[in-house]
Amino acid sequence: MAVKKLLIIDDEPDLCRVLKKNLEALGDFEVFTATDGTDGLKLAKKERPDLILLDIIMPDMSGTEVAEELLEHPLTRTIPIIFVTAIVSQSEMLDSDGYIGNRLFIPKPIDMDDLLVKINTLLEGTAR
Repeated sequence: MAVKKLLIIDDEPDLCRVLKKNLEALGDFEVFTATDGTDGLKLAKKERPDLILLDIIMPDMSGTEVAEELLEHPLTRTIPIIFVTAIVSQSEMLDSDGYIGNRLFIPKPIDMDDLLVKINTLLEGTAR
Protein backbone atom coordinates (compact mmCIF):
# COMPACT_ATOMS: atom_id res chain seq x y z
CA MET A 1 0.00 0.00 0.00
CA ALA A 2 1.34 3.42 -0.91
CA VAL A 3 1.99 5.97 1.81
CA LYS A 4 -1.05 8.20 2.31
CA LYS A 5 -0.77 11.85 3.25
CA LEU A 6 -2.84 13.03 6.20
CA LEU A 7 -3.27 16.60 7.40
CA ILE A 8 -4.28 17.35 10.99
CA ILE A 9 -5.66 20.83 11.64
CA ASP A 10 -6.16 21.37 15.38
CA ASP A 11 -5.28 24.25 17.68
CA GLU A 12 -3.90 21.86 20.32
CA PRO A 13 -0.19 21.32 19.47
CA ASP A 14 0.11 18.39 21.89
CA LEU A 15 -2.82 16.59 20.25
CA CYS A 16 -1.30 17.19 16.81
CA ARG A 17 2.04 15.77 17.97
CA VAL A 18 0.50 12.66 19.58
CA LEU A 19 -1.78 11.95 16.62
CA LYS A 20 1.08 12.39 14.14
CA LYS A 21 3.32 10.03 16.12
CA ASN A 22 0.61 7.39 16.54
CA LEU A 23 -0.67 7.53 12.97
CA GLU A 24 2.82 7.28 11.48
CA ALA A 25 3.60 4.35 13.79
CA LEU A 26 0.33 2.50 13.13
CA GLY A 27 -0.11 2.97 9.39
CA ASP A 28 1.55 3.89 6.12
CA PHE A 29 0.93 7.59 6.66
CA GLU A 30 2.90 10.76 6.18
CA VAL A 31 1.30 13.25 8.57
CA PHE A 32 1.39 17.04 8.36
CA THR A 33 0.03 19.27 11.09
CA ALA A 34 -1.26 22.83 11.38
CA THR A 35 -2.42 24.54 14.55
CA ASP A 36 -4.76 27.05 12.93
CA GLY A 37 -7.13 27.19 10.00
CA THR A 38 -5.09 29.60 7.89
CA ASP A 39 -1.96 27.43 8.01
CA GLY A 40 -4.12 24.34 7.49
CA LEU A 41 -5.57 25.76 4.28
CA LYS A 42 -2.09 26.63 2.99
CA LEU A 43 -0.77 23.14 3.80
CA ALA A 44 -3.81 21.48 2.21
CA LYS A 45 -3.22 23.34 -1.06
CA LYS A 46 0.54 22.68 -0.98
CA GLU A 47 0.58 19.01 0.09
CA ARG A 48 -2.80 17.87 -1.29
CA PRO A 49 -3.35 15.28 1.47
CA ASP A 50 -5.46 12.17 0.96
CA LEU A 51 -7.50 12.99 4.07
CA ILE A 52 -7.86 15.83 6.59
CA LEU A 53 -8.59 15.56 10.33
CA LEU A 54 -10.17 18.88 11.22
CA ASP A 55 -10.99 20.30 14.65
CA ILE A 56 -14.32 22.11 14.83
CA ILE A 57 -13.52 24.75 17.46
CA MET A 58 -10.40 26.82 16.80
CA PRO A 59 -9.67 30.46 17.61
CA ASP A 60 -8.81 31.98 14.22
CA MET A 61 -11.40 30.26 12.07
CA SER A 62 -13.74 27.40 12.85
CA GLY A 63 -13.41 23.95 11.33
CA THR A 64 -16.65 24.61 9.46
CA GLU A 65 -15.15 27.73 7.86
CA VAL A 66 -11.99 25.80 6.93
CA ALA A 67 -14.11 23.01 5.40
CA GLU A 68 -16.10 25.52 3.35
CA GLU A 69 -12.91 27.04 1.95
CA LEU A 70 -11.51 23.58 1.18
CA LEU A 71 -14.70 22.71 -0.73
CA GLU A 72 -14.51 25.91 -2.75
CA HIS A 73 -10.92 25.40 -3.96
CA PRO A 74 -10.33 23.10 -6.97
CA LEU A 75 -7.17 21.56 -5.46
CA THR A 76 -8.84 20.60 -2.18
CA ARG A 77 -12.55 20.09 -2.86
CA THR A 78 -12.32 16.30 -3.19
CA ILE A 79 -10.25 15.68 -0.04
CA PRO A 80 -12.30 13.75 2.54
CA ILE A 81 -12.59 15.36 5.97
CA ILE A 82 -13.09 13.78 9.39
CA PHE A 83 -14.17 16.36 11.94
CA VAL A 84 -12.58 16.01 15.37
CA THR A 85 -14.52 17.51 18.26
CA ALA A 86 -15.05 17.58 21.99
CA ILE A 87 -18.63 18.79 21.42
CA VAL A 88 -20.07 15.30 21.00
CA SER A 89 -19.43 12.22 23.11
CA GLN A 90 -18.58 8.65 22.16
CA SER A 91 -22.09 7.53 23.15
CA GLU A 92 -23.73 10.20 20.96
CA MET A 93 -21.65 9.01 18.01
CA LEU A 94 -22.60 5.33 18.42
CA ASP A 95 -26.18 5.89 17.29
CA SER A 96 -25.16 7.57 14.04
CA ASP A 97 -22.07 5.50 13.16
CA GLY A 98 -20.00 8.67 13.45
CA TYR A 99 -22.04 10.82 11.09
CA ILE A 100 -23.88 14.04 11.87
CA GLY A 101 -25.69 15.16 8.77
CA ASN A 102 -23.41 13.92 5.99
CA ARG A 103 -20.24 14.76 7.93
CA LEU A 104 -18.04 12.17 9.61
CA PHE A 105 -17.06 13.04 13.19
CA ILE A 106 -14.80 11.49 15.77
CA PRO A 107 -15.07 12.63 19.40
CA LYS A 108 -12.22 13.68 21.67
CA PRO A 109 -10.56 11.99 23.41
CA ILE A 110 -9.72 10.12 20.23
CA ASP A 111 -9.87 6.33 20.17
CA MET A 112 -6.98 5.43 17.81
CA ASP A 113 -8.54 2.13 16.71
CA ASP A 114 -11.79 3.88 15.79
CA LEU A 115 -9.87 6.65 14.02
CA LEU A 116 -7.83 4.18 11.96
CA VAL A 117 -10.99 2.33 10.90
CA LYS A 118 -12.62 5.60 9.78
CA ILE A 119 -9.47 6.78 7.97
CA ASN A 120 -9.00 3.48 6.14
CA THR A 121 -12.69 3.27 5.23
CA LEU A 122 -12.65 6.77 3.76
CA LEU A 123 -9.37 6.26 1.92
CA GLU A 124 -10.59 2.98 0.38
CA GLY A 125 -13.73 4.72 -0.84
CA THR A 126 -11.89 7.68 -2.40
CA ALA A 127 -9.03 6.30 -4.44
CA ARG A 128 -7.73 9.25 -6.44
